[in-house]
Amino acid sequence: MARTVGYEPRSVKQLLAEMKDIAELMIDLSYSAVLLGSDAVAEAVLDLEAEMEVLQLRTRMSLLMAARSTDDAEALAPVLGIVGAAEKISDATGDIAKVIVEDIGLPPAMAAALPAAIETLVRARVAPDARFAGGTLGGIDLESETGVRAIAIRRGEEWLMNPDRDTALQPDDAVFLRGPKAGITGVYRSITGEHYAPPDPPEPSVADLDRAMDSVVLMKNMSELGVDLAYGAVLFDSEDLAREVVSLEAEVDHLQSRFEAWTLQAAARVDEPVSLRGLVHLARSTEVISDAAVEISEGVLRGLGSHPVIAEAVKESDEVIVRLSVESGSDLDGATLGGRMVRTETGMGVIAVRRTIREAVTAESVTEESVAGARDDWVISPGPDTELAAGDVLLAKGPHTAAERLEALAGRSADDR
Repeated sequence: MARTVGYEPRSVKQLLAEMKDIAELMIDLSYSAVLLGSDAVAEAVLDLEAEMEVLQLRTRMSLLMAARSTDDAEALAPVLGIVGAAEKISDATGDIAKVIVEDIGLPPAMAAALPAAIETLVRARVAPDARFAGGTLGGIDLESETGVRAIAIRRGEEWLMNPDRDTALQPDDAVFLRGPKAGITGVYRSITGEHYAPPDPPEPSVADLDRAMDSVVLMKNMSELGVDLAYGAVLFDSEDLAREVVSLEAEVDHLQSRFEAWTLQAAARVDEPVSLRGLVHLARSTEVISDAAVEISEGVLRGLGSHPVIAEAVKESDEVIVRLSVESGSDLDGATLGGRMVRTETGMGVIAVRRTIREAVTAESVTEESVAGARDDWVISPGPDTELAAGDVLLAKGPHTAAERLEALAGRSADDR
């Protein structure tokens, strides 16, 4: 039975921040459910989808209450666009989760294609006698010591979307952990008291099916990048970034077309063509996420600008997006992202680099041919070999505390100030 929803006097900023956090968590959980073949993780996505439906209704109510003139309507239109985009992401990830819950069918080898695209995410149930039971995330020093982050906790019927240093792990909590496989293994044992056994899927055997699955993985990477860049566009009111989102969405559309052709060819070569249904669902839902990214940045693209409440919501969300310049003589001046271990050392992922002085160097990107070659000013999704220099502008995403560490790397040392 549908939950009754009524107006509540809540801040639009808080509602938008919560919707952003939930939408990003749902993307992580839905693909991880496919990778792990986990009904429990997929059910968590569907629970969050129900929560998102309530949030988007309440946000629309609050926006209707705030609009009293044509100027208000024009200013709030981009906010409504972001609400609609979050709803699309929620629906799309819910459809991905249903592939597992409803056993729609996926090629077993699909899980072989995903690990390279998904940082390991697991669901760990806190055992009463486990090493970390009763400890706080700050006391455990989880992220600094292991690189593993607790991105959400399910406690009974309650979701803790922003666990912080003071959040204690209570027995029977379901903790969703994200991080490198090496770190996950030890943390999982310390939380559950059990050994973590990652999936060991078979290798793909049909060439066309292999290409189709690779296309879905690339679509996923590009769609997630599009969402990140879209929030960056509205946060910094950047038309350049908004245009990058549109370009990525066009690439995803092209990949979708090629995916369909490869899947139809593969259907003639597999023993059970019906097993490809879930793959089709996965690709279609991924393309919807890409469309939603464009919807987030549409206000900037159409000259409506970005309402201040959007920027404040992004700043208050679980993962922040920051823009900073590489200063002369800093640790990043003349370094590569991989050589300086930026992601490992700071916890921030650099999603784009803007060259301001010299020509852009070749970088690993989400597409080696069509995407990287089309970027003149921005290096999108830079890889470990991407070189940095004074004057470069970094766009990065990660936890609030990690942003300070990245800022320290990009700034001058205390001795040089």
